[in-house]
Amino acid sequence: MTSFKLSLPALLVASAVAITGCNATSKQQETQSAQQVTVKDAKAFLANTETELMALYNEVSRAEWIYANFITHDTSSLSAAANEKMTAAVVRLANEASKFDKLELDEDSRRKLDKLKLALTLPAPQDPAKTAELSKIVAELGGLYGKGKYCKEDGKCLSLGDMTATMATSRDYDELLDIWTGWREVAKPMRPLYEQQVELTNQGANELGYADTGAMWRSKYDMPADDFAKELDRIWGQVKPLYNSLHCHVRAKLGEKYGEDKVPQDKPIPAHLLGNMWAQTWGNIYDVVAPANADPGYDVTELLAKHNYDELKMVRGAEKFFTSMGFAPLPETFYERSLFTKPQDRDVQCHASAWNLDSKDDLRIKMCIQRTGEEFSVIHHELGHNFYQRAYNTQPIYYQESANDGFHEAIGDTIALSVTPGYLKEIGLLDEVPDESKDIGLLMKMAMDKIAFIPFGLLVDQWRWKVFSGEVTPENYNQAWWELREKYQGVASPVARTEEHFDPGAKYHVPGNTPYTRYFLAHILQFEFHRALCEIAGSKESIHRCSVYNSKEAGERLDAMLKMGSSRPWQEALASVTGKPEMDATAILDYFAPLQKYLDEQNKGRQCGW
Repeated sequence: MTSFKLSLPALLVASAVAITGCNATSKQQETQSAQQVTVKDAKAFLANTETELMALYNEVSRAEWIYANFITHDTSSLSAAANEKMTAAVVRLANEASKFDKLELDEDSRRKLDKLKLALTLPAPQDPAKTAELSKIVAELGGLYGKGKYCKEDGKCLSLGDMTATMATSRDYDELLDIWTGWREVAKPMRPLYEQQVELTNQGANELGYADTGAMWRSKYDMPADDFAKELDRIWGQVKPLYNSLHCHVRAKLGEKYGEDKVPQDKPIPAHLLGNMWAQTWGNIYDVVAPANADPGYDVTELLAKHNYDELKMVRGAEKFFTSMGFAPLPETFYERSLFTKPQDRDVQCHASAWNLDSKDDLRIKMCIQRTGEEFSVIHHELGHNFYQRAYNTQPIYYQESANDGFHEAIGDTIALSVTPGYLKEIGLLDEVPDESKDIGLLMKMAMDKIAFIPFGLLVDQWRWKVFSGEVTPENYNQAWWELREKYQGVASPVARTEEHFDPGAKYHVPGNTPYTRYFLAHILQFEFHRALCEIAGSKESIHRCSVYNSKEAGERLDAMLKMGSSRPWQEALASVTGKPEMDATAILDYFAPLQKYLDEQNKGRQCGW
């Protein structure tokens, strides 16, 4: 999954903890203040706040860019200082925004104030001592994960990166089990800290008017919090039959590989056998399940080499995709200031990301590009973020973000879905498009990542919301986690787990307090956008073969949506492209229809489900 830099609102959401106590007034002062404020005061506050936030955003963006590209002790300190300054300002402004809650305001002003309040991820209580306690807990949780290693009895210590690589490549049952259990020891000490954090942040959410922190997170989605949770389950219900078919086939192949004594064919799949530390994507074990004769007949990496594509030519080629749809070219500063290759003389963050440093047109990507087919798709994905960032740069700072937090990733992935064999032929990389019978392997490989991920993308926050609401208590944190893993994924722990363990903490986003539903949404929306754009482009191809390259009609419709930013409810943004305000996962079923047919044939006579 590719990270990216949005404008200010996303940076605010990424703040570790909303320290509501640091500038808090007493409740009596707040009440007096709320009685005295006027509509004029609210509008003046929003105008002044936008100016302050814009200046802070520019400062933080540059500090973070320098740190990401020149990793030293000093650049780390400068980045941390800039972020601390911005976080403190956002906390102060979000609390000030609350004093206008009782005013009757126009829709736009109310939306901006809500955006500011909802920028907080972990709202702390008004009590300064509790604020300090929460800040300490957040830092401790982050440190436990970041420094986490698995040290074996022989004294050899493995980093998460080491273990991730082994999980991807090893097919040794016992080695995988050892690493899987070893990494989860890191999370055990997180348990009491997490319990305290939930209690404190719920108190902060209550003070801001929300039932609990989970309800606050769900309130960001332009609909009642409980309705949003039901909507997610409805969409999952649409995808579940395809997921179940994939699960059945993968389990059967793993049974052939490891023996049905280790992989029973009527039970959940042991979580350590799916090629990923969290069993969230399964693409690394594609070799175990690859269909016969699945070779598509070409290799994009080899094609890039054959046609002399270096890193810069790959980027310019991806840019041409967007200009073919009618988007204006990227500014020359994009090529002057981006990082395309790993420098030999210094440490940099190589994880691919897209940036807009000034909320206008200082667009950049940061990648250590490898000359591979996979990276060629990633570049298209990253530029999708950049063109989104530029499209909404005329909006007020409050709206310089995607329609909801799933849209940004979805747009990048939508563009990557158009990197099809037909597209490769059109740009001169491929001589002939293979017969459609060759598509099963490509679809299987994609499903092993995208379809396999969908239930995991849903359950991480399902668990957290239940914890925040009190439905899941500290006495059954781990039990509830594995119940959800089994319910949604059909995946089980390979060994007994107890409440001594804290397996949710072994996934970065839990101790890192990063909301996860955005990734579920992105996986649904990208296929919906792709199908709609293909229809707008008048494509006669199967949806999985369609590319919207060269379609000015699709580009015009997409651009109109991107320009909205988050100025309107996401349902309106969605309808502007798809014609409907509701999310619809049937596009996924359309896309993978040939694979579904293949899986149905393979699964005949098998006992599916768990």
